[in-house]
Amino acid sequence: MFRMPAQPMPSDRDGRFARPDASMSLLTTVMEHSLDDGYAEAARANGREGTSRLPGSLRGRLILALGLALATTVVTVGAVTSHEAEPTLAKERDALVRRVNDSTGAADRMQKQIQDLRHQVDRAQQQALPTGSNGSLAELAGRVGTGEVSGPGVKLVIDDASGTGGGSASDPRLADGFHDTGRLRDRDLQLIVNGLWQAGAEAVSVNGQRLTVLSAIRAAGDAILVDNRPLVPPYTVLVAGDGPRLAAAFQDDEAGRYLKIIQDSYGIRSTLSVQKKLTVPAALGITLRYAQPLTSDSPTATSTTGTGAPKP
Repeated sequence: MFRMPAQPMPSDRDGRFARPDASMSLLTTVMEHSLDDGYAEAARANGREGTSRLPGSLRGRLILALGLALATTVVTVGAVTSHEAEPTLAKERDALVRRVNDSTGAADRMQKQIQDLRHQVDRAQQQALPTGSNGSLAELAGRVGTGEVSGPGVKLVIDDASGTGGGSASDPRLADGFHDTGRLRDRDLQLIVNGLWQAGAEAVSVNGQRLTVLSAIRAAGDAILVDNRPLVPPYTVLVAGDGPRLAAAFQDDEAGRYLKIIQDSYGIRSTLSVQKKLTVPAALGITLRYAQPLTSDSPTATSTTGTGAPKP
């Protein structure tokens, strides 16, 4: 005999069935009414007022339209002015670049002309002087820097670091104020060149600029100047002399060790190679100073003792 399942009985007096979540009335209210009634009423009030925030009178609307038109005009004029100024600034920059390039080219041409004239003067001097004096004159010109020097030597190429390096407390640059760059500085080049002279160099040039007793290595910003002429890396240093002996003496000297330190600490790159033959060019624009003996009746002539102090 089969029995039918019992039908559920209503849970309230009206014969209605209770909700399954009737015992969770608080959670049900939170889910169905996420916004408090007071906040909901305030939001509805703001919504009704939002449509009436624009000026209702004709005068107010005209003032608003005039303000919008004025703002649009100011923005448009500014954009047009900026757009028109861009070609002008570009033209001025191009003109300045052309002037710099023209001035640099003119300076190069004048240096070439000076060099050609100097060769003519040298040939005229050799023709005017006796035959036995030509060799001594050429040797003297090579020593003072007014003549080019050819022969064996070394070639030192120094370049800035590919990226900025660090440094350590034992770095000699730190004492001179260099601590945050991987670029070669004028003081670095000065120390390196002096080390080459001390190692036995007979003639030195940097990027084609011959160094003499009147030469100066200075800096202008980040650029290195040799005799007031800016140089760009890499810096090629040509040195005339006994190549193998000169290279060994430089590497063992203080300057060679300094170059090794800044190379390891800052990433500065350098290569030193012995050359069987190279040519160190002559210096341009040298103004020689000549010493003249003072006569006994000269008002500025004074006799000195062996220590160099003037006699009373």
